[in-house]
Amino acid sequence: VKDRPGHDRRYAVKPYKMMAELNWRPEYSFEEGLRQTIEWYSENEEWWKRVKSGEYQKYYDEWYGKRLAS
Repeated sequence: VKDRPGHDRRYAVKPYKMMAELNWRPEYSFEEGLRQTIEWYSENEEWWKRVKSGEYQKYYDEWYGKRLAS
């Protein structure tokens, strides 16, 4: 299958301008952030399994469907 024209294959952020102009620094290293993310998903399996299965959609339909209809 041919890729669509203009399709971005990668979104690589270079934060140097933001770091210089806003004096911003990352709170965590990439490795630490990745470790914490993996840990969170390991500890919250019930949450992500509902998202992955689509079960959460029932909640959104019930809660927001009524608001969107009015």
